[in-house]
Amino acid sequence: MPRWIGARMLTAGDWRSWRVFIRWTLVGGLASFVLAARPFAAESDASLRFLDVTGEGRSFSLAELRLACDEREIAVDDPYHGKRMRYVALSLRCVLDRGFAASGGGEGQRDRGLLLRASDGYTRPVSGGDLLEVGGFLAFAEPDRLVAGSHASRFTKIDRRQVDPSPFYLVWTGAEQGDPHAHAWPYQLVQIEVAPFEQAFPRTVPSGLAKGHSGWEGYALFQHACASCHSINGEGGKIGPDLNVPRSIVEYRPIPQIRKYIRDPEATRYTSMPAHPNLSEADLDALIAYFSAMSQRKDDPRSRGDS
Repeated sequence: MPRWIGARMLTAGDWRSWRVFIRWTLVGGLASFVLAARPFAAESDASLRFLDVTGEGRSFSLAELRLACDEREIAVDDPYHGKRMRYVALSLRCVLDRGFAASGGGEGQRDRGLLLRASDGYTRPVSGGDLLEVGGFLAFAEPDRLVAGSHASRFTKIDRRQVDPSPFYLVWTGAEQGDPHAHAWPYQLVQIEVAPFEQAFPRTVPSGLAKGHSGWEGYALFQHACASCHSINGEGGKIGPDLNVPRSIVEYRPIPQIRKYIRDPEATRYTSMPAHPNLSEADLDALIAYFSAMSQRKDDPRSRGDS
């Protein structure tokens, strides 16, 4: 059955790409009826891919996710903007339930390792339990940018690089969830993949290293603090340089300089690399031990013909 908005009739086809929001607004004791139509701005280009534990993949468009999950306007203390921001977002748990419906939904991934992959090469390893914390949302727009007929970006540009966070930006509403070191805040998110880090990136493993060697502790720290942006032997994040090939960072930089740079990179140069004030001296010792161990375990992808 056709529907009308103002003087224009909406056909069944229109209703597949438009949502109608009806709200009652009380002004001075009088009720006014407000009818607003919003298109799925750029939704045909926005999708999120899920890879489950079997390697089976499925993609969902933004339109499909909006139909499956209730959306809401939220306010967050955004660490990249450095101020309070408002977003239109979907519950992360609902999104995970939808994406991993065939393997137990979000709860079925609680004890598994996952990778959050962004279109710019950022790859954040997390646990399923991390993503199931209360307060996680998948933002897809800022409220004032959801304007009918607008073809502009749904987000304000972000970070020092001033990039568009589209298609999705994972955000957190909790007061204690604003630290990107502790909680994943990936923007340009395009894929959520079930894969233990060692399985996804086997050439980052310090194989043969003695049990109890501090390099193993450094490897765990590398996964949490470095691998989102950096790779080892060509595996890991692609934002920053590879730290092992063709030369290891410990082969061309003095150790004291490496420690200082990890702790506070902008004391040396302006960069998008975040500071790591939370790392202790022992943590830095362990990271150096890992880098040193991997310098003896080089496996250059260019030599393998991978690139």
